[in-house]
Formats: sequence, C-alpha cells, structure tokens
Amino acid sequence: MAQTEQKDLDEQNARSKKPDRKTLKRLYSYGTPYYKQFIIIFILIIVTVGMTLAQPRLTQLIIDNNISVLLDPAKSRSEQALAMSEATRTALIYLATVVVAFLAGYSQDYMLHKTGQKILRRIRQDLYDHILKLPMTFFDHYPQGSLVTRVTNDTETLNEMFTSVLTTIFRSLITLAGIVGIMYSMNARLASYVMALTPAIIIVSAVFRRIIRKIYYAQRRVLSRINTKLSENISGMRTIQVFNRQKQVSEEFDEVNREYLDLSSKEVQYYATYRPFIEIVRSLGIAALIWFGGRNHLDGVITFGILYAFIDYIQRFFQPILELAETFNIVQSAMTSTHRIFHLMDQEAEDIGGEVAVPASGFAGKIEFKNVWFAYNEDEWILKDVSFSIEPGEFVAFVGATGAGKSTIMHLLCRFYDIDKGQILLDGIDIRDYDLKQLREAIGVVQQDVFLYSGSVMDNISLNRPEVSAADVRQAAKNVNADIFIDKLPKRYDEEIMERGSTLSSGQRQLLSFARTLAARPSLLILDEATANIDTETELLIQDAISKMSANRSMIAVAHRISTIANADKIIVMHKGRIAEQGSRDELLARNGLFKVLYKLQYEEY
Repeated sequence: MAQTEQKDLDEQNARSKKPDRKTLKRLYSYGTPYYKQFIIIFILIIVTVGMTLAQPRLTQLIIDNNISVLLDPAKSRSEQALAMSEATRTALIYLATVVVAFLAGYSQDYMLHKTGQKILRRIRQDLYDHILKLPMTFFDHYPQGSLVTRVTNDTETLNEMFTSVLTTIFRSLITLAGIVGIMYSMNARLASYVMALTPAIIIVSAVFRRIIRKIYYAQRRVLSRINTKLSENISGMRTIQVFNRQKQVSEEFDEVNREYLDLSSKEVQYYATYRPFIEIVRSLGIAALIWFGGRNHLDGVITFGILYAFIDYIQRFFQPILELAETFNIVQSAMTSTHRIFHLMDQEAEDIGGEVAVPASGFAGKIEFKNVWFAYNEDEWILKDVSFSIEPGEFVAFVGATGAGKSTIMHLLCRFYDIDKGQILLDGIDIRDYDLKQLREAIGVVQQDVFLYSGSVMDNISLNRPEVSAADVRQAAKNVNADIFIDKLPKRYDEEIMERGSTLSSGQRQLLSFARTLAARPSLLILDEATANIDTETELLIQDAISKMSANRSMIAVAHRISTIANADKIIVMHKGRIAEQGSRDELLARNGLFKVLYKLQYEEY
C-alpha cells in the first residue's frame, strides 16, 4: 500500500509540472560542457540546409536560362552552345551541393549522437550515484520497477532531447526561414499564397500537441507499473511457481500491458489523423499553386522554372512543420522524463553523519541505548523507551516474538534509520556524530536474507573492497568454516555463482555471508537472524563460527534459535517494543519469565 501511495505521489508531481525555463536550464546544463561541439553541429546544419535549399533554385535557373534556350529553334548555335555550357556548369554546382550536403549531414549526425551519448552517460551516472546516496526509508516506500524506469527508459528519452530536439528545431526554423526568403525573392505573390496555409497548420498542431501530451504522461505512468510488476514477478518466480500462481500473475500483467497498448493505440490514432491532415493541406497548396501558377505561366507572368521551383519548395516547406510538431511531442515526452528524473534527484540524500572519525583500531564496543523511541510510520511506535548497555567484548543476544523490535535495534545501530527520541551512544559518542561511511565500515552485519551477486566466490566475499585481499578472503572463509564446502567446488574460490546464489544451499549462502562480513575485520559485529534458515549440520558450523567471531569484539545477535545464542554473555528479551527482561540464559530461566516461556516452546518441539 505504501509503495502505491508513494508512486502515485510521484506521478502527480510529474504531471503537475509543465515545461519551464528552470527545468530546461537544469537539463541543458548537462550539455554546456560540450558547447563547442554543438556550435560546430549548428554550423554544419546551416551548411546542409543551405546546400539543399539551393538545389531547387539551381534547377529553376537551368530550366529558365538554359533549357528554354536549348528548346528554342530560333536561337543560334552559339547561343545554344553557351546555354549548354552554362547548364553543365550549373549541374556541376548542383552535384557539388549534394556532395557537400552529404558530408556535412554525416559529420553533423556523427558528432551529435556521439555527444548525446556522452551527455546521456553523465545523466545516468549522476542519477545512479544519487540513488546510492538515498536513505533506507526511501527504498522502503519506492517501487524498484519505477527506479529502473528512471535509470533506463527515462534517461534514454532525454537522449532524444539532445540528439533530436535541439537540432531539429534549429534545422526546421532555418529551413522555413530559408524557404520563405527564397520564395519571396522569386515571386512575392506566389509566396503569399503559400503562407496563407500556415495558420490552419499551426492551429491543428497546437491541438494535437495538447492531446498527445496527456497520452505521454499516462504512458510513462503505466510503463513504471509494467517494470515494477516485471521486477517483482521475476524476483519472486520461485514463490509464483510453488503456489501455482502463473495464471493469476499473467492476467495481472496482461491488464497493465493492455492499458499500455490502449494508450499506444491512441497515440497511433492521433498521429494517423494528424499526418494525413498535413498531407491534405500540402496537396491542396500544391494544387492551388499549379492552378494559379499555371494560369500566370500561360499569361507570361511567371516562368515555368519558377513554377517548378515553387512546387519543390512547398513540398519542402511542410516537412519542417511536421518535424516541429513531432519535436514538440518529443519535448513533452522528454519533459515528463525530466521531471521524473529530477524529482528523484531532488529526494534528500542520506545524512553523511558528523565529523567524528572512527579510530583506526575500530570501536572498543561499548553500546548504550538511552530512552530510545522509534517508529517507521508516525505514531506507530516500534521501540518504546528502550534503554540498555553493552560492555566492550560482550556477546549480547536479543530474543522475542516477531515484531517485538529486535531487528529494528540492529538497523538503528547501523543508522539505516534515525531514532525519533532518545540517544544511542557508541564508545560514549552519539552515533549521529560519527562519519556515516566510517561507522558502517567498522560494523559488520550478517543478515537473514543473503544477497549474492553473479560472479566468483572470491568476488562475493571480497566485494572488490580494496582493503580485503585474497588472503583475507581465504582466512575469513576458514574462520567461519565456509572453506569446507568451498574446497569441494570445482574451481574453489574461482567458482562462478549464479545470481542470488541459486546454485548454493541456504546454509552455504549464509556461510559466505559470514565470511564476507568477517573479511573486513569489523570491530563490532551484528547478526540479524543469521541462523534462521539453516539446517542442523550448518548450525553447528555457524555456532563454531560465532564462537570464533565473538572473540575480541562486541557482538550482537538477533536469533529465533536459542541454541545458537546459548553462550551469549547477556540475553535481552523484547516484547511489544519494550525490554521485558535481561540477563544470562541461566538467570532468565530461573526467573520463570517470558524467556522461559519461549525456551520451553522451542525445545518442546524436539
């Protein structure tokens, strides 16, 4: 529910904004470092347009000045020879304009797309870097598919803004201005007839632009939903197949897919209406031009060459108008993506912490919670006035029913979330005063859900951290007993692991997680239900690993299996966000309190 609400708020934010100077300025700031390339590109566009617009004029000159002489039997041989020579020279000039236009167009396209890809890479990298800086609370409420859409689809749409919009607008305006100027220089009356068609085109284009903009907004919203469903369903494919929900999932996806199809069909429908309308107007303009120009040619008012050139120019006149209309649509789509990207970039980044540096030797390990209150959602308290202390080198375990607040304590220690009231001290200093990066580097966390990447065993343990050597990886694996199964793999530490470690057992994945955490030699260790999904044999290995890992460092563990934390120096029992009792295992069993109830419930199962 929270994800849906967050997505809707985001889409409302995107829809509520229209193209504005501030947004465009922010977008085009990515292009300013390449202003020299764009200047060259614009010069090449002017050259290309100039060469192509000169071609009808050259044809007109050949028709009126040369062909008419060659076809006139009254002209002498010398006059016809001179006309043939001039026609050949003009034809060579025409050929030169074609060659120059080709070379300039090729250079322009090459430079434009190369520059556009560089800009796109910078935008995508900035967006991804910002996502990495966002707090954990953001990811709790934001659909993954929507994030993927922004980094992929939306940034690709912006590529069109730089590689298509800028040049198309510039080229189209230069082309229109050039055609109008040439036509008026040739025959002002005929040019005025052509210009009389433009108001109708402008009105229809404006209406089309407004309608298509709404469709683009809706398409982006639905595309995010498609990506979200894809991400969720592919990630949860095992659950889908176990519960035989393929049909239901397919129908849910088909519903969203059909919605996108309907929007795309509407887009095609409007384009199918708009383009033929422009073609009709152009055809009517050409027909009127032939009728009027033909009469004037018969009356000797205009030459056949001018009439031919005008027909050519009027055909060229409508092409930039169509391009501008389509460019406006690209602008709408790009602005939608721009707002979505900048809306994500404007999300407040995670607090980097204070200026207190973690000692080079790490933390001593004294932890204090003082009257801590915390809620994920306002007024829904998960922790209520929690206070406890852990001495350096102690092994402390948290137990309790699901939802009691055990894992939340671990998250607060790593500053994945910040407390609402109270104080958390680490070696006598508020954890908010520590540099966040150094704080997390000094704390090793082993989670219940282990995420393994595609790559080798070595890579998954080292995570390519420069401070973790191959020797550190092997030693860490040995310390947590992961080397027992690693040595049995065909390539040992070079063995490739499939995404999420699907080729390994739960216990093997957990042992790798232990090794990954220990390899960086953290001074404080947190085990967040790290033994929940393992078999009895692996549990014995992990119990031995925990014994080794707890030496010379403070360690906190959240565990459902009391057997794995039986040797803890202190056990803290959580109940409904409060500390119910605390003490050693024997002390708690002697009190006949909540821990003894949990102990009996668990061991009576065996």
